[in-house]
Amino acid sequence: MSENYDELKLCNQLCFPLYACSKEIVKRYKPFLDPIDLTYTQYIAMMVIWEEKEITVKSMGEKLFLDSGTLTPVLKKLEQKGYIKRERAKDDERNLIISLTKQGEKLKEKAVSIPKNMGGCICLSPEEASTLYQLLYKILGRIS
Repeated sequence: MSENYDELKLCNQLCFPLYACSKEIVKRYKPFLDPIDLTYTQYIAMMVIWEEKEITVKSMGEKLFLDSGTLTPVLKKLEQKGYIKRERAKDDERNLIISLTKQGEKLKEKAVSIPKNMGGCICLSPEEASTLYQLLYKILGRIS
């Protein structure tokens, strides 16, 4: 009796090109992030903080699809670098509030060209990029 194992072929997996693209894109960020001494995870955390100015760790984790075990060391490192401040909420000590420092705000000026520089690495038309963005968030919305 012969089983059909086509569903186990790598070329038939949607997850693999998503994984490979993600890994390759993160690798492309490195030359832009090294001069400002950030990892990709630190960079996306800073993007949230630049946008929100102040946010709880829980809310940040939800936005970034990261658990606190992954996020905590990233935030500790950003605090050591002077970019953020971590403080317990006065009304509920269980909540940790992340806020942007002046040094963190200055870092934003150094990072502002990164998205445009990365856009040149992706090689998609604006329409294709928009479609991909919508599809990826559709997947994230359904699996989270």
